[in-house]
Amino acid sequence: MFLFALCLYLGKLLSSGVSLEFRYHNTVEVERYLRDVNNTFDLTHLHSIGKSVEGRDLWVLILGKNPAEHRMGIPEFKYVGNMHGNEVVGRVLLLQLIDHLTRGYLSDPLVTHLLNSTRVHILVSMNPDGFESSSRDCMYSQGRFNKNGIDLNRNFPDAFSKKESGMREMEVRAIMDWLKTESFVLSANLHGGAVVASYPYDNSNGGSELQSGSSVAPDNDVLIQLAKTYSYTHSQMHKGDHCYDSKDFKEGITNGYYWYPLPGGMQDYNYVWGQCLEITLELSCCKYPPESDLPGLWDANRAALLAYMQQVHLGVKGQVLDAEGNPLQNALVEVEGRQNLCPFRTDRHGEYYRLLLPGNYTFRVTFPGHQVLTETLTVPYGPDSFSALVHNFQLQRSAAATPGPSRPTQSCTPPQVWRPLGGHSPSLGPSGVTILLVLLVLRDTMLL
Repeated sequence: MFLFALCLYLGKLLSSGVSLEFRYHNTVEVERYLRDVNNTFDLTHLHSIGKSVEGRDLWVLILGKNPAEHRMGIPEFKYVGNMHGNEVVGRVLLLQLIDHLTRGYLSDPLVTHLLNSTRVHILVSMNPDGFESSSRDCMYSQGRFNKNGIDLNRNFPDAFSKKESGMREMEVRAIMDWLKTESFVLSANLHGGAVVASYPYDNSNGGSELQSGSSVAPDNDVLIQLAKTYSYTHSQMHKGDHCYDSKDFKEGITNGYYWYPLPGGMQDYNYVWGQCLEITLELSCCKYPPESDLPGLWDANRAALLAYMQQVHLGVKGQVLDAEGNPLQNALVEVEGRQNLCPFRTDRHGEYYRLLLPGNYTFRVTFPGHQVLTETLTVPYGPDSFSALVHNFQLQRSAAATPGPSRPTQSCTPPQVWRPLGGHSPSLGPSGVTILLVLLVLRDTMLL
């Protein structure tokens, strides 16, 4: 049966005519390639999560055994490329990754196990407008910003900043809305201009997270493991001194804040508000290297891209259920000793995923009207078997009111997203400016 399915799949692949060259593809060519892949392979599903300021679609290709919808127990993983329009290597690598995954399914054991156990989302370009305006210069090409001249990696809500403009670009709003529709577990966003894996936090307000120059997240051990997984599987990154004009990065990794403070970044937003662990991968010394470098860059990153995806199976996963076995949405699933700014909660399926290194962990599970449940679990290393430990928590109803979370959670609602018409900065008359200033003052004084 398996050989029959493999022959059918390979036959479809050989007759498809889908091919990919090592070169830079413009936005129209990328869309055409993604459509061809989607029309050829049943393991893919193509959709747009929104549009850029200039109206270009932000296409996401989903790959997996059941790509069109979430399946219980299958973690959601994503790669995001080309956030800065002139940092183009990630865009190329993600296209090559799509080609590798579709061609390797059923014939390559690693690819087959990954796609059977994971739902993989790939956004090739978050900033197509910036890419189209870029010039081919190693470091000083224009095109970093979107059409409105905004750095998208400074435009997300920031848990450490008290002064939020609330003005979100269309591309940023698309990502924020995307995170509401999928329960992502692990992610990476691909950049260029250095060779290093950077992990949260990117910012700090000088609180307890600031330790020895780093902004340390509650899941710091896991984040370091994720960064090292990429760095040491990469052919050069772990050496830490790949670029002649860059600082040395021990083991090819760095805490984001230790490298430089970055307010409004996407990886912190994913971690704090999306309960998705994300790192930033800087993948080339040149932001826009010559096309002749692209095959070598793919060879350097191919195994690392796959190994990082496999890390989505760290830790524990399962459901929180009531006494009758019904899933409970928004139950808090907290790990002792990890004071996340926003406690991890179950999704609409009652599911939770916690990326954890092997060890013993005590969980505290709470839901209104139910008894608090505390359990200690021994967590094995899941990636080798392509599955985290599966464990369901079952809660019992309580006659007494259930205590609330042990700390305030009001910061767990991201600042309001303002939606200027057409995605451009709004044009306000004098009265509009006055109203806007009043609203900002009220918000910053905690009255709004």
